[in-house]
Amino acid sequence: MRVPAELLEYKQWVLWRRADVNGRVAKIPISPWSGKTASCDKPHTWSTYKHVHFALRRFRCDGIGFVFTEADPFCGIDLDQCRTINGVIAPEALNLINRFASYTELSPSGTGAHVLIKAKLSGSGRRKDKIELYDSGRYFTITGKHLSGTPLVINERQYVLGQLEAQLFTPEPSTPLIKVAPASTVSDDELLERAMNARNADRFRRLWNGDTSDYGGDHSRADLALCRMLAFWCAGDATRIDRLFRRSGLMRDKWDRRTGGSAYGVRTTVAALQGC
Repeated sequence: MRVPAELLEYKQWVLWRRADVNGRVAKIPISPWSGKTASCDKPHTWSTYKHVHFALRRFRCDGIGFVFTEADPFCGIDLDQCRTINGVIAPEALNLINRFASYTELSPSGTGAHVLIKAKLSGSGRRKDKIELYDSGRYFTITGKHLSGTPLVINERQYVLGQLEAQLFTPEPSTPLIKVAPASTVSDDELLERAMNARNADRFRRLWNGDTSDYGGDHSRADLALCRMLAFWCAGDATRIDRLFRRSGLMRDKWDRRTGGSAYGVRTTVAALQGC
C-alpha cells in the first residue's frame, strides 16, 4: 500500500470494519489501541500510520482510514458509484478528478473514487447526489489503490473546491421589498435597517441575532447564509461583509481562525461572493 507522504505526518489514523447497520453495510471506525469503536472527535482513539498497520491483523479489521480535522489542511471528495467493474469511470466523475488534479485512489469496493486535496470547505454543504465533501469530523477509508494518471501528491485546490461548492450548493435567493442603493451611499446602520425590512427579514433577523435553528444548529451553514444575504446588501463589498458580520450574533473566535493558509471568515466570505 502506498499513500501520500503528507498524511504520514499526522497521528489521525484508525482502522475500520464492515458491519450491518439497519440492513445496510457500514464501515465502522475502530481504534488501533483497543479494537473498539473509534470516534472522529476523540483523538485518543487514533494513532499513527505505522501503528494501524500493526493493529490491522491483530483486530481483524477490513482496512484503515484517516480522520479529517480542522487542524489539518486536507479535504476529501468522495465520488460514489462512479466506476464500472471494467474500470470505466463516469464522464462527470472523470471531469472532477481532472479538475482537481490531486492524489486520487479507488474506494474499497472499487466502484468509487476518493480525491484528496489541500483546501477547506466554506460550510455550504456536504453532500449532493453521489458526491460527498468532508474536511473535518469525518474519516475516509484509505486503500492506497492509486488511480493511474493522477498525481501521487496532495495538491492545494482551494479555488477549485470553491467553484464546486458554488456549483453544487445553490444559495437561497434574497428578495428585498425595496431596491438597495449602492453600498457606498448608505451607512451600515441604514443598510441593516433595509435588510431587516425586506421580504426575508424574519430569516435575516434570526441569523443576525445568532439563531441557527433554520440550519439545524449548523453554525457553518448559518454563517454562510448570513454572508450571502450581506453580500447582496453590501453589493459584493467583501470588507463591508466582514465588518457587518462581526457585529452579528453569529460572530465567534472561529471567524479569525486560520487553517490551510486562510482564515475561516475569509473562506466563508469568498464562498458567499461566488454564489452571489
